[in-house]
Amino acid sequence: MPIAHEYEYLKPTSVAEAVDILSRFENNVRCLAGGTDLIVHLKENVVRPAAVVDIKAIPELSGIKMQGNELRIGALVTFSEIIHSAEIKKHFPVLVEAAETVASVGVRNRATLVGNICSAVPSLDAAPVLLIYDAQVVVRGKNGERSISIHDWFTGPKKTSKAADELVTHVIVNKPLEKHAAAYVKLGRYRGEDLAQAGVAVMLTDNKNYRIATCALGPIAKRAPKVEAALNSHTPSKKTFEDAAKFILSEISPITDIRASKEYREHMAVVMTRRALEAAMARLLGKTVDVASILGG
Repeated sequence: MPIAHEYEYLKPTSVAEAVDILSRFENNVRCLAGGTDLIVHLKENVVRPAAVVDIKAIPELSGIKMQGNELRIGALVTFSEIIHSAEIKKHFPVLVEAAETVASVGVRNRATLVGNICSAVPSLDAAPVLLIYDAQVVVRGKNGERSISIHDWFTGPKKTSKAADELVTHVIVNKPLEKHAAAYVKLGRYRGEDLAQAGVAVMLTDNKNYRIATCALGPIAKRAPKVEAALNSHTPSKKTFEDAAKFILSEISPITDIRASKEYREHMAVVMTRRALEAAMARLLGKTVDVASILGG
């Protein structure tokens, strides 16, 4: 299907130049990185921008860097780069786990983590992991640079707190000082290129602190504070996890759509929360857990 309308194509080589372009076109502009969403939307006339800003020639937006306990992921970093990053495998293996569930190899070779969170679709796989790590999204606009908590980033389906003239330059993820383990469990209709019916990420530390986040179970991806409160400071056990997982029902508001019914999502959210907790606990104890098959047993 061809793109049926005209737009101005611009390819800046610096963040400053890109921000200047964004401020000139205001709301009627789109950034192009991986393009896995944008090109489809252009072809289907979902969006009709006056300009498309190709940011792939901006060196500052590339690269993965670990400095101390801080991980920096540039706006051009693809899911495939995350999967193959030795630093991320070592310090944030659950981020690799989530990246491996995104679409297909071909899509992961182009799609970026930043593009995923900028799409802000309810089912985005990157969000739950970023939420349990309290990530920061760094943006640059005509008024300078600012850092936005991932908890404030999603304002509605396909909506973020980024201003029209702002460009995301990178995401920062901080590694907890305590020993911890995490897991991301995704429910799909089949293995392969499918959006999540539900997604649950869990982190727990050896001092009994828990973080839980979900996607595809409401209008935005978000943390589950009621589940966390039911778990924090409690000794991990099967009974503790079973009791706490039920609180997820008061945290979510799933819908019925082509991928799943509301009732099925509610039922599976409880199952997934419990099993993600069990997987993270097993990992904290040094055991190997294959989450790709965690919903099969």
